[in-house]
Amino acid sequence: MRQSRSSSKCSGLRPWLLVPLLTLVLAACGEGTAVDPREESANEELAANGAALGEFRLRLMAANITSGNAQSYDPGHGTRIFQGTKPDVVMIQEFNYGGNSAAAIRGFVDTAFGTGFSYYRETGAQIPNGVISRWPILEAGEWTDTQVSNRDFAWARIDIPGPKDLWVVSVHLLTSGSGVRNTEATNLVNYIKAKVPAGDYLAIGGDFNTDSRSEAAFGTFSQVVTTSGPYPADKNNNVNTNAGRSKPYDHVLVDSDLRAYQTATVIGASSFSAGLVVDTRVYSPISEISPALSGDSGSTNMQHMAIIKDFLLPGDDGTTPTVGSVTVGSPNGGESWVGGTSQPITWTSSGVSNVKLEYTTDGSTWNLISASTPASAGSYSWLVPGTATTAAKVRVSDAATTTITDASNAAFTITVPTPPGPTPAITGETESNDTAAAANGRVGAGTSVSGSLATSTDVDWFKFTVSTPGTVTVKLTMPGSADLDWYLYTGTDLNFFEARGYTTSNPEVGTYEALTAGTYYVKVVGYAGATSSYSLLVTGAGVQP
Repeated sequence: MRQSRSSSKCSGLRPWLLVPLLTLVLAACGEGTAVDPREESANEELAANGAALGEFRLRLMAANITSGNAQSYDPGHGTRIFQGTKPDVVMIQEFNYGGNSAAAIRGFVDTAFGTGFSYYRETGAQIPNGVISRWPILEAGEWTDTQVSNRDFAWARIDIPGPKDLWVVSVHLLTSGSGVRNTEATNLVNYIKAKVPAGDYLAIGGDFNTDSRSEAAFGTFSQVVTTSGPYPADKNNNVNTNAGRSKPYDHVLVDSDLRAYQTATVIGASSFSAGLVVDTRVYSPISEISPALSGDSGSTNMQHMAIIKDFLLPGDDGTTPTVGSVTVGSPNGGESWVGGTSQPITWTSSGVSNVKLEYTTDGSTWNLISASTPASAGSYSWLVPGTATTAAKVRVSDAATTTITDASNAAFTITVPTPPGPTPAITGETESNDTAAAANGRVGAGTSVSGSLATSTDVDWFKFTVSTPGTVTVKLTMPGSADLDWYLYTGTDLNFFEARGYTTSNPEVGTYEALTAGTYYVKVVGYAGATSSYSLLVTGAGVQP
């Protein structure tokens, strides 16, 4: 269990009064490198953001967004992302800049975040972890990662506004295997239990290098933080964070008391209910996170996307943010709805302005119905998808935060009517079929169709369906010596034939390579006004029977 702390923050000590003490506190730790913010700037910044009254917003970020060939922030792509997204606390990896002198690191923090920010950076590491904070860092240090030699776990205790401190741990787990990552997770959890008071807030963030969310490390981390979804996503609802956007490498995991205050990440006119995966390649409009550029996340050797989660926390006066509620009315389990029909989703709510509506057909993957609809409506007409299932549910959430949500109590059923079969194949001609628009059909593969050209100006049109591309064979047989011909057309061009049988042979036989599925046409005509009865046969593996 995480240790209990007998004393809490001194209610009469304002956050900015702690700034002059920062050097003494961190020097006493004997670990890492910490540089104080400039006191005057810090006082102004903290006074503006550490509000003395009411609630305040906390934006946490995990970021391994170096670029270039030196695992550093020198190229500037990551710096622009920091500037555009404005995090309050960053758990940063590969914390290198310039020559890594105190002046160089301080200059980077000033540029990327502001002169009022504090930071901690582990020492003696090739690719150090660190913490950057808008609020004073009261103490910080590093815990040994026994599985790797070029970095450790960097931790910091931060004096955020309100009655609790925030403890954050910046991690960079190994790529060598899930078993190694679970060992790292086990060690880190033990460090946390021994150091972090149970009554404070806790966040673990960084580059986990996890191939999937089912890795054992998440079960281990769940002893001290929550690991369940919903998860941060980008503008396209992709929750993965590696460069190719196929694996969940990066995470911000918080304990249950902090997660209770999670709220939507709002940037400009955009809102991300579960948090944001920052990929400038897909973010739109990119002006919302200026000066970030659309190509920044695709820069050379940027192998990760940053993760952001926002929280609305009680302020120094102890004010607790209002918590709303939603409850699904229908479908709530046991219903049977037909795919393609409109059905009502109903709910009740309090303290919620707008709701987000989702559904699942497998119990785990959620699909968006509406990103935001007025909560006061209490009902939404939903076009039920045409996917047969017995495991369907709907979920209604506060559009501003994923922590206020409710789903169907049990599964309901979606049925899909059996579509009608194809029209029967014809066996005989029906007049009038003198134009393509009036073509007889459908001619089925292998089914002979009898017809007759009764006059010298008579023309007969037929149509057939190709389901899969392939060879089509057309055979026209006459009972006597009359000379009839055939012409084949695609459904997209009825002016120019693609194949024909126009010799004096009887039967007239020819083939055509149908390159696409679709409707095709055959026209039967008499050469020089010839008349005769006939039999038309179309065959081919891709022709619909």
